[in-house]
Amino acid sequence: MKRKLLLLNLVLVALTALAGWRLRQQYLAAQAREQAVLGRRVPAPAAPPAAKSAPAQPLTAAGYIEIAQKMLFSKDRNPTVIVEAAPPPPKPMPPLPGLHGVMNFPDGPVAMLSEQGAARHRGVRIGESIGEFKLLAVNDSEITFEWDGQTIVKDTRELRQNNEPPPETAARTPAPASAPAPTAPPAPRGQPVPGVSIGGGIKACQQGDTSPPGTVAQGMRKVVTESPFGQVCRWEPVQ
Repeated sequence: MKRKLLLLNLVLVALTALAGWRLRQQYLAAQAREQAVLGRRVPAPAAPPAAKSAPAQPLTAAGYIEIAQKMLFSKDRNPTVIVEAAPPPPKPMPPLPGLHGVMNFPDGPVAMLSEQGAARHRGVRIGESIGEFKLLAVNDSEITFEWDGQTIVKDTRELRQNNEPPPETAARTPAPASAPAPTAPPAPRGQPVPGVSIGGGIKACQQGDTSPPGTVAQGMRKVVTESPFGQVCRWEPVQ
């Protein structure tokens, strides 16, 4: 039994010695390879020939024109001159209509208006137009028109004209310069003669009509009312 153990120990010692020798040989070989690699000299490659650079161009002001034209903080350096077109002149407003009086009816007020230069006036209700003006509102103190999209408010005293309508004359052939122009005969005084229609079945009074209020003629009754502009005369249908 002891011989077997001794023999086994000898075998193990021999294997250990053989393994140590083998490791020693591999270590020495690795050292030799390392020394051979580290000791090898690699020849340096030849340097490439240096390329010649282009000569520098001289500085000129024209070379910076793009920078000057695109300067964000200086608009006066922009060579494109922007000419602002002048706005068209505003449209001149024509003369306002003349106001001869205001009559208040149950269905709304009626303004007696005439265009400038016109010989006759007529009744205009709110929303109706006379010339280029549209009547928006009217009362005893103010009158409001619409013209070209603008609202025009005026004092009625500024537009007040003579309440008496001008005499109506028929168109006639001009007489010779030496002969006096014929005139229309005046309306008979004291005779109830309804005048021109002013809308809503109402007619104006003729010039020279001095008949008292309440006179009935031609199915109409004469009515005279007081207003800030004086007496307003009209003929209304007899109910």
